[in-house]
Amino acid sequence: MTGLRTEIDVSPQLQRIAFKAKQDMRVRFTSLAHLLTPDFLKASFKKLNQHGAPGPDEVTMEAFKGNLDAEIDGVWQDLRAGRYRASPVRRVYIPKANGKRRPLGVPTVRDRTVQRAVGELIGTVYEPYFKDFSHGFRPGRSTHDALESLRVTINRTPIRWVVEADIARYFDTVNHQWLMKFLQHRIADRTLLRLVAKWLKAGVMEGGVVGRSDEGTPQGGPLTP
Repeated sequence: MTGLRTEIDVSPQLQRIAFKAKQDMRVRFTSLAHLLTPDFLKASFKKLNQHGAPGPDEVTMEAFKGNLDAEIDGVWQDLRAGRYRASPVRRVYIPKANGKRRPLGVPTVRDRTVQRAVGELIGTVYEPYFKDFSHGFRPGRSTHDALESLRVTINRTPIRWVVEADIARYFDTVNHQWLMKFLQHRIADRTLLRLVAKWLKAGVMEGGVVGRSDEGTPQGGPLTP
């Protein structure tokens, strides 16, 4: 990732990417990773849940924030030199309404920061694909917005049925090879694609043991959705 600049206003660049992605649904973006500047990474950190749990390295959000400039510079230098390494995520479980437990993966704060930035870049490219009625994990939309949209539709339209469906174990069964192929339909930036591949292969740490698989992506990371 040599050639990254330290000072660049990312916002206008994102706007141009969004415009180009909407205008031409076949265009492939070859230059995105250079936007992972220190300022963009710092802004991405500030958008994270500031009360999030620490990852497997036990570095807390508070500790990372207390040395933010140095931490961000270290991440950026690693990205720039091509020596960035993705850490395994820490496996935790949360109870579900049906009595079962949902597995979550907690990345390091360092990985979370870069994932949040990369997720914004990828989201900017793919946002034009979504319909207005789609709300899941989209910027500026929430579950409350989805429920309100559903309420308005039901009140204004003669609806007899509301169907709820879920893909069983979706995140657990994502095929890595196909996911990368789908990303390559719109993204040709090899540096960005390598970053995604590193997170997919980083594995999950549970009980001090790291396990890896050719499928699935742990829920809990900013980039997973």
